[in-house]
Amino acid sequence: MTPSSPRSICLLRLSALGDATHVVPLVRTLRKAWPEVDLTWVIGKGEFKLLEGLADVEFAVYDKAEGLKGMRELRKRFAGRRFDALLQMQVAARANLLSAFVPARRRVGYDRSRSKDLHGLFVNERIADRPGIHVLDAIGSFCEPLGLKQTEVVWDLPIPEAALEWASAQWPQDGKPALVISPCTSPVHALRTWRADRYAAVADHAAAQGWRIVLCGGRSQFERDTTDAILAAMKAPALDLVGKDTLKQLLALLKRADLVMTPDSGPMHIANAVGSKVLGLHAASNPKRSGPYSDLRYCVDRYDAAARKYLGKPASEIKWGTKIEYEGVMDLVTVDDAIAAFERYRQSP
Repeated sequence: MTPSSPRSICLLRLSALGDATHVVPLVRTLRKAWPEVDLTWVIGKGEFKLLEGLADVEFAVYDKAEGLKGMRELRKRFAGRRFDALLQMQVAARANLLSAFVPARRRVGYDRSRSKDLHGLFVNERIADRPGIHVLDAIGSFCEPLGLKQTEVVWDLPIPEAALEWASAQWPQDGKPALVISPCTSPVHALRTWRADRYAAVADHAAAQGWRIVLCGGRSQFERDTTDAILAAMKAPALDLVGKDTLKQLLALLKRADLVMTPDSGPMHIANAVGSKVLGLHAASNPKRSGPYSDLRYCVDRYDAAARKYLGKPASEIKWGTKIEYEGVMDLVTVDDAIAAFERYRQSP
């Protein structure tokens, strides 16, 4: 039996790109249970560009560069409104402060173990503490205080026809499988990025098996330099699309890939959300918590080795969600590890 519908719900999750994709199944769950509920999502600027067009959701875009001015603008936008529930799905200080500008009767936040930056002062209800689950499932549990349960995970991300046409034009439909490499993480998590020569070695191996190699990424100098180093180390040719796509085109590009190789990053979760298989490279983060949600079979998992080397204990004895972002941690992922993962995919039915 579905509980009675609230009239309005506000979701607050600003960033990052990968986490924004984790919220979409929650939107689908809420909409399926309550077709008439007004859903508003306070979202970051870049994340909005990725998800613009998501049906039956009002987006309220907050640009963190605007600081308090942007928060006051949000309050003006919501003047005269009071949401039945705010789902405050981010514990960073900026998001906590921003939530104070959202009028809501019920304010659902994280459990105490995951709270930080005074998160508890901005909420009056909490989700259950369930260590050992994926980030997407934790976000999905925000509907539980409202009486729902997320029992299926559906993305169906909006991809414009023009973006699909752009992706289709990048290489011929000749039956040759494509390995798309998104080599970098955000600068904040740069220590999760793998070495360029190792990407090149795996790319050359894939090319020797008859695969097309495609590189994609953003416009930062870090991504450009990493890509140039990969191309310089490769023997085989590669299609360089780094810095040449929009976020909507990235959706279409990753959807067209046969396999996407990437560290723990936004493109990992975007690729998973559009149905592509992912060769994830994990040492600094736990793939069971933040890997590609749908399928971990083609991931390299050196998280336990990282915990033992840098923290002196196995992964099973450290707090769930601990990031092991130490200099050199990604060197625990070897070329042989990644080639073995690639071959698992290539030889799968």
